[in-house]
Amino acid sequence: MAELATIARPYAEALFKAAADAGTAGQLDAVAAVAADERLQALAGSPKATHSLVYNVFGDVLRHKDLTLAPTVARLLQAVIENGRVNALPEIAAQYRSLINERAGVFDATIVSAFPLADAQVAEIMPALEKRFGRKLKPQVVEDAGLIGGIRVVVGDEVLDTSVRARLEQMKTALTA
Repeated sequence: MAELATIARPYAEALFKAAADAGTAGQLDAVAAVAADERLQALAGSPKATHSLVYNVFGDVLRHKDLTLAPTVARLLQAVIENGRVNALPEIAAQYRSLINERAGVFDATIVSAFPLADAQVAEIMPALEKRFGRKLKPQVVEDAGLIGGIRVVVGDEVLDTSVRARLEQMKTALTA
């Protein structure tokens, strides 16, 4: 996966320098969602498919979703298709979003919970998490029943794990040491 991140970084940085705004991020997210489709991946990887055919398929799908690409995003899409990097589009979108958030001083926080969290519950824990990590956070909640209870928060390369599974692992380690 590191290779995909390495491939995506220059594209994300170039788009960020050309157009750094939330509208561009939304369009890039839509393009990445289309690129994630297995059928489009197969078409883009086919030696029989021309670059213009792949670009037109993207355009048709996005028009069906009532989305017209800004010129900067359209040029990025053309460059990605011409360089055979369609599979990198989701990673490009993620890195672009990170650059936008970083400029705004906001960092993505993935909150993994054993159970669904209501918006009010997330809003209640965010001040404590922002204080703990020392920065403004943008939460994204993911469910993982394997945690048994509690939450696991990932911000960049920092992890706060207060899950029951983590505590059981700590107890296991302490008992077997």
